[in-house]
This record gives sequence, structure tokens and C-alpha cells, in this order.
Amino acid sequence: MIRPVLTRATLAVAALTVPLAAWSQNNVTVYGLIDMSVGQFQTAGAQSMKAALSGNMSTSYLGFSGSEDLGGDLSATFALESFFRANNGSSGRFDGDTYFARNSNVGLKGAYGAVKFGRITTPLFVTTLLTNAFGDSFGFSPAIRQLFIPSAGMLPFFGDTGWNNAIGYSSPNYSGLGLNLLTNLRQGAAGATGSNTSFSALYFGGPLTATLAWQQVRNGAFGTPAGWENQQAWQIGGAYDLGSVKLFGQAGRVSTSATVDTHTTLYGLGAKVPVGAGAVLVQYGSASANVPGTADTHNRTLSLGYDYLLSKRTDVYGVVMNDRQSGLSSGNTAAIGLRFKF
Repeated sequence: MIRPVLTRATLAVAALTVPLAAWSQNNVTVYGLIDMSVGQFQTAGAQSMKAALSGNMSTSYLGFSGSEDLGGDLSATFALESFFRANNGSSGRFDGDTYFARNSNVGLKGAYGAVKFGRITTPLFVTTLLTNAFGDSFGFSPAIRQLFIPSAGMLPFFGDTGWNNAIGYSSPNYSGLGLNLLTNLRQGAAGATGSNTSFSALYFGGPLTATLAWQQVRNGAFGTPAGWENQQAWQIGGAYDLGSVKLFGQAGRVSTSATVDTHTTLYGLGAKVPVGAGAVLVQYGSASANVPGTADTHNRTLSLGYDYLLSKRTDVYGVVMNDRQSGLSSGNTAAIGLRFKF
């Protein structure tokens, strides 16, 4: 009886150790981020809520990525990245979210750029986080909130921050300029009217960051209006680091083609001011929704915070946010949080 047990144990150990040895030769990295904040949270027109929430400053996630040198300046790459909610241990950003919703792709990288296949983060999301003071914060950044998760009463945004069944290309860096192309296949998606398409240009030169992005969504959208055809979005953005302060600005428009054509106009201004071991963050965002035959609905959001670095991996922050919308009572948020990167 002892020998079979030992044999099974030996085989189990071998099954675990062989992949680990192979992974170590292929340069695989495990990484992620855990973000938790506590406080009072309130959007315009809603009841205030006292809560401990995950992912307000940065969405918590766990990732695995790797590459293998194929020779001749060519490498194979992969990425598997999953969002989770640290406050209750649930996977995804919300119930029912795709498990590897952040990224799930494989590709090739060489002298002429990189090609990826799978689920890929959209260029529009990347340009938005680069040109506002709060980065990729779904909880506190007016730029992210007003574009990707408009509040009730505003016009919906379709397309998410990542696309399924996608093919993406990123060019080499040309004197600070990089180009990105992304498209996907509808593959029988309900309500699809064709493939999604996106483009971005990013320039990094000294203190200047400049971005341009455009996308058209024709599939992967839920709750679309009657006569749905597509939704197009464009955005220009920039950031300039003066040393004593880094300034941010962006402007854009989201237009939906359906039986009733609608659009939302957005702009934002922000600043990041180094203070001590951290920085003061301020960002203002404006969104105006237009539906023919009705008065425009306006959303104005202002966020102010301080992010203090305890180390290269760990920071603590405090944020207050005021959210206003046409015809609704003002919403006020005040929270403190801790973020750990690994």
C-alpha cells in the first residue's frame, strides 16, 4: 500500500515541477496589483454609501506574461490577466465578468513591431489613462468615469476596455512616435453589424506626451438602442511635465448611429504636483450628452487627492470627489486607500 501512494505522490510532484522548469526557461513573470479603499462613496443623484471597495484607484488584477526568443530578433509572447475584487475575493470587475478580462492573448514581436491575437486592451483606454492625473482609476478619475462608465441619465458607452476575438498591431518606436491598430471578428455575436476597429498614435518626447485615438464599435455591445449600427469615439490628449507640475488635457466625442443618433462631448483638465514623497492630484471632467429634441444633460466631476509613496511598490492615498449632473443632487465622495503592486 505504501508503494502506490509514494508513486502517485512522485508523479504529482513531477507533473508540477516539469512545467515550472519549462516556464523558467521561457521567461514567465507573475505580477499584479491589489487596491482597497474605505470611505463614503456617492455619485450625483444617488444615496451615499459607506463601504470598503476594491479597485477604485486601480482595478485589482493578477497577471501572467512571458516570452520566448525564437531567434532572428523574433520572440513569441503571451499574457493572461484577470481582474478580481479584493474586498470579497470574487473574480472579475463585476459578477459575470470574463475571467481573463484584462488581457488574454498570444503574439509575435520583432523588428517590425508586435502582433497579438486574443482579448486585447483597446488603444482608446490606454490614451485616456495616459492623459489624466488619476490614470486608470475607475473610482476617482473623471476622464475614465465619464467616458467608459457614464452615470445614469448619460448616454451609454459601448465596447468595454478590451475586445474579444481581436488582432492587434503595435509599431516600433519612430523617434518617440508609436502607432497601434486593433480590430476584431464578430463571430456570430448577437446584434453585431460588423467588426470593431481602433487606431491610436502616441508620442513621447522629453516632457511631452501627445495622443490621438479613434475607434468604431459594431459588435460586443449589450443594451444597444433600436436601429443600432455603430458607435464611434475619438479623443486627443496630452501631458506636459514642467518639473514642478505635470499638466494634463484631453477632449473627445462619442457618437452613436441608430434610429435616433446621439452624441456625448467630453473634455478634461488635470495636474499632478510633486509634494514630499508623493503628489497632489487634481482632475476636472465635463461630459455633455445630446439627444435630438431634448435639452443636453451635463455631468461635471472634480477630483482632488494626495498619493503618498511608502515604497516603489506600495502607496497610500486620500481622495475627495464632487459629482454633479443636470437635475440631480450633488454627489460627494471621500475615501482613503492602500495600493500594493507586485
